[in-house]
Amino acid sequence: MTKFRKLNRPTGHRMSMLRTMVSQLVKHERIETTVAKAKEIRREADKMVQLGKDGSLCAVRRAAAFVRGDDVMHKLFTELAYRYKDRTGGYTRLLRTRIRVGDAAPMAYIEFIDRENELRQSKPPAPQPQRVPLDPWARSKLCKQFAPPKEDKSSDI
Repeated sequence: MTKFRKLNRPTGHRMSMLRTMVSQLVKHERIETTVAKAKEIRREADKMVQLGKDGSLCAVRRAAAFVRGDDVMHKLFTELAYRYKDRTGGYTRLLRTRIRVGDAAPMAYIEFIDRENELRQSKPPAPQPQRVPLDPWARSKLCKQFAPPKEDKSSDI
């Protein structure tokens, strides 16, 4: 179980469902589904946006082999690629919504971030802290400051 969730479906049905749901997510930018399916869709949708940002012929062919529809391909390689050109990852957001009435399945919205009519505003990217490398001697002094010296037990005998 290292690759993906099986979602209680045969391989052909599962892949067809994921392709359709990723295509609909790109087209509508927000869909509601179960939490397990949304977690799988998130992985594939992020891969498709990454291919859209790449923009090479190989990336176009790989994306065309997965998503469905020319309008989805156009949106992926123009609008979404431009929107996320400065972002390195995390293009989608998962928001848990309710428990479905029929089978008590946990439901969730999956949506692209940084768009109009978001359910929740995205946080600004956190600045990376700049660490100054410590002198090896100063580091050893700091370690000695916190650790008490060891006592010799052989001298008590």
